[in-house]
Amino acid sequence: MREPLPAPVRAHVVEFAERTLADLPESQVPPSLVAVRRFKPSRRVRQGAVPLAAAVDGDVFRGRVAEWIHRHHPELVEAVSSPDGPPPAAPPEKIAAVAYLLRVSGWQELVQVAAASTSEAAARSQVDEAGRTILRLTEQLETSKRIAAAEQEELREQLQAARAEADEARRRLRSSAAGIRQAEQATREALTAAEAARNAALAASRDAEAETRRLRGRVAELESALASTRRDSRESRSVDDARLRVLLDTLIASAHGLRRELDLPTMVARPADLIARGGAGPSNGPQAFVGARGRPDDDPSLIDEVLAVPGVHLIIDGYNVTKRGYGRLTLQAQRERLLSGLGALAGRNPDSEVTVVFDATAVVARPVGVAMPRGVRVLFSRPGQLADEEIVRLARMEPEGRPVFVITSDREVAENCVAAGARAVPSAALLARLDR
Repeated sequence: MREPLPAPVRAHVVEFAERTLADLPESQVPPSLVAVRRFKPSRRVRQGAVPLAAAVDGDVFRGRVAEWIHRHHPELVEAVSSPDGPPPAAPPEKIAAVAYLLRVSGWQELVQVAAASTSEAAARSQVDEAGRTILRLTEQLETSKRIAAAEQEELREQLQAARAEADEARRRLRSSAAGIRQAEQATREALTAAEAARNAALAASRDAEAETRRLRGRVAELESALASTRRDSRESRSVDDARLRVLLDTLIASAHGLRRELDLPTMVARPADLIARGGAGPSNGPQAFVGARGRPDDDPSLIDEVLAVPGVHLIIDGYNVTKRGYGRLTLQAQRERLLSGLGALAGRNPDSEVTVVFDATAVVARPVGVAMPRGVRVLFSRPGQLADEEIVRLARMEPEGRPVFVITSDREVAENCVAAGARAVPSAALLARLDR
């Protein structure tokens, strides 16, 4: 018989095999069951079912299982081996499992009987379940019938009420037919009057919209003119206010530093200066301040004297200075070195205004995030302009009377700044002051 055993018979066979395996000495344990023997008893049947069933299929291990059954369940052996067959009350699955393991004659029939018993039990269970299902569905059907009858009665009552309401409505409709015809006539007249009024309103609306568009255009023109006037007034006022405030700050600083101002040679034309210039009066040349009294271009004291002037504005041609002093460095390194030195100078002269202008056209991309030391303003020329133009524009924006000094060795820049009322100082003087 190569057909699979029924599930209940197979479960008993595996159970007998597991108990036999637990009692076998180590030397008699089949190699395929060595790992199963190490399992806990509660796990052997569940996880070792397949190896145990395969081992029982062999004659050696099945013989040991049969010996174990002879020792521990002689009553089952006697029931299977009885000429009269097993007792009717004995469980057929267990009897079939013992007969299968002992290989008694007719064990196949006992297995078939167990299979039939199992199938019969399953069929009986299904029949019982079907009976319970039928009973439940019957009860649900009865309940549905009662609910449907109640709903049908309710709908019948509603239908009668609806018919009564319809009869009453028809009666009222017939009695109000004359009133309806009068109302329809009045409605037609009202519609005619409303149509005429709507046409008049549409014409008035079109006229009003045209007038509104005209007025809106006029308002837009006035608002644009007002905004332009306000913008021009605000820009003019802001520039004038800034110039006035700077001049006021300069005058205040001059009043506080009057004593120091009297000692400055830059603000007084001395006789020796007039003699050195041939008596022609004060010079307006771009290097007039530097050449006074025969001082060299790289005299660092020139910068100290400039910064000592109250309210002074020092404008520095950035790359003109750095390329003369640090020309071997990159442009970024040149800027950082110059700004580092100017930060120290500005810190020692807090009343002075220091502005450094760099040429944005000297680099591939406009520098971003340049660190500005405290007290030093850093500017880059606007697109399409040179730093020279930016410097001259700064000098022209200063109010008349404020001391403005431009540090550059570019003669054209110096001349334009002097024409705007500023003084020029050579770049070498600043380099010498920063290196001191």
